[in-house]
Amino acid sequence: MTKNYERSTQRSLSDTRLNFWRFCMAGSFALLAIALVLFQVLWADRYVGLALKNRLRLLRLPPARGQIYDRNGLPLALNVMTFDIMGYPLDLRKDEVRQKFLASLERAHLPHDPETLERRIKSLFWAPYRAISLVSNLTMLQMTNLLEDPGFPEELFPLPVWRRSYPAGPLASHIVGYVGEISENELRSAEPDEDKGYIGGDVIGKAGVEKFYEKTLRGSVGERAVEVDARGRQRRVLNEKMPGIGEDLTLTIDLSAQSYAFKLLGDRQGVIVAIDVTNGEVIVMCSNPTYDPNPLSWGVSSAEWRALNFNKARPMLNRAIYGQYSPGSIFKAVTGYAALESGAVGRNTPITCPGVFHLASNSYHCWRRRGHGRETFVHALRDSCDVYFYETSQQVGVKKYDEVGSRFGLGSPRGIDLPGEASGVLPSPEWKKRALRQGWFKGDTVNMSIGQGYVLLTPLQMCSVYATIANGGTFYRPHVRKTSDVKGVSARLKPEYLRLVQQGLRAVVAKGGTGHRAVVDGVDMAGKTGTVQHAHGKDHAVFAGYAPVSKPRYAVVCFIEGGESGGKVAGPLVGRMLAYLLGQNSGELR
Repeated sequence: MTKNYERSTQRSLSDTRLNFWRFCMAGSFALLAIALVLFQVLWADRYVGLALKNRLRLLRLPPARGQIYDRNGLPLALNVMTFDIMGYPLDLRKDEVRQKFLASLERAHLPHDPETLERRIKSLFWAPYRAISLVSNLTMLQMTNLLEDPGFPEELFPLPVWRRSYPAGPLASHIVGYVGEISENELRSAEPDEDKGYIGGDVIGKAGVEKFYEKTLRGSVGERAVEVDARGRQRRVLNEKMPGIGEDLTLTIDLSAQSYAFKLLGDRQGVIVAIDVTNGEVIVMCSNPTYDPNPLSWGVSSAEWRALNFNKARPMLNRAIYGQYSPGSIFKAVTGYAALESGAVGRNTPITCPGVFHLASNSYHCWRRRGHGRETFVHALRDSCDVYFYETSQQVGVKKYDEVGSRFGLGSPRGIDLPGEASGVLPSPEWKKRALRQGWFKGDTVNMSIGQGYVLLTPLQMCSVYATIANGGTFYRPHVRKTSDVKGVSARLKPEYLRLVQQGLRAVVAKGGTGHRAVVDGVDMAGKTGTVQHAHGKDHAVFAGYAPVSKPRYAVVCFIEGGESGGKVAGPLVGRMLAYLLGQNSGELR
């Protein structure tokens, strides 16, 4: 009996062990079946994709930007072929690849920094199978020297890249602008676009036309899919989409006239702007000092960038559209028209100038301390008589000045196709209360009548005003891109009053006028002098004029910081600029 019990116990134990192993085997097969279903059916696409990414590499092909030319076809911005050394993040994770690359750069005598390279890899990394640029702007010789180095990593490869070159250099930098590598802020604010989207390392317009017409100039991005072997070497191209070339632009700028304007300014700090009064085309926009955009587009060090930005002369500032100045006596063409239209004065209304105007306890002096005596409207413009405008300001009033100034488009940007245009200031009681929390005084109107006080205009606005006066009262939006779609807007100026203003401006440059020094033989011109008081240094000099009087074509403004006298300094430069544009230049300074 005992033996039977022992045999029964042994059999039961064997059955238990057998059932355990049967359960383990069944469970293993079940898990294997589940894994097969997951990996081969449900997750198949995912793992096929991962496998493809291990043998596929995507190469982003940047577009070639459209080129920029002046009105005569002279190049202002061109594309130059250079080479970038590219690599894939999957390969660059290997220390061996990075060290071999750094050693190759050392042997090729190319500037390099291991820390900078590491930062660049991290900053440009956004997909492990998409190539990133490690070194940029290599010449053909530099690139071939690297590739011929036996130690150069096989995983890396060159990519032809178009870089920007500016043949005109500093002459057109404030208009054309420059390009540079996209910043993090620009990358975050860029609009998502499949064909024109941006990634780290891309080039983007930073200033001027390059920035304003970025979408037009950029073109569309291309892409190339290549197959690589286990060592990361390219074997064949599987698919390729070529990049689209950006659109070329022709500007209204005349490069030869632009060069002549810089020669006229010399080492003076200031601006010359010339506009075609028949359509608003900007022919000259010369802001001095200037800068060379070429180093900026190819890359400068932080120290070089700081030196340029913190230069006291502010060479990167386009004074023509961003500089805001008191216009001085050239503003009398606007306030004089307002006086006529308001009925405060007529053609022959006499006002005596004793050299000073008294308002309550304040005295306002004329620039000619002994006075001009009896003045009428045309003679007051000719002599730039301050007292004449002081007297009329109290009858005209600030509201009328504002109304007429607004019709000339003042107090707001002119709408030029360049970034960063300032609006200027056309002051009013409401503006002063909002900006300065002060009331408007009669003395403010006195100052406004001669273009001083709170009035601020950009040189472009000054030139636009005189273009509108010259063409008979039509405002054309100033623009730098050549186009046939030009529409003028009436400034609603009454012809009989506008003719009197034009006569006064003609008298300014006649014998005895304050601007007679501006006259150049063969050029029939009109204009107005201005000397702007400057509390922190020498007075500024300004002159605005147009020619020919019989059929106006060009308006020119010259503003010289610290020039002291509009008639003596700025006027002659405007006369010579007009002569050059009209083909009457004697050849001096060419």
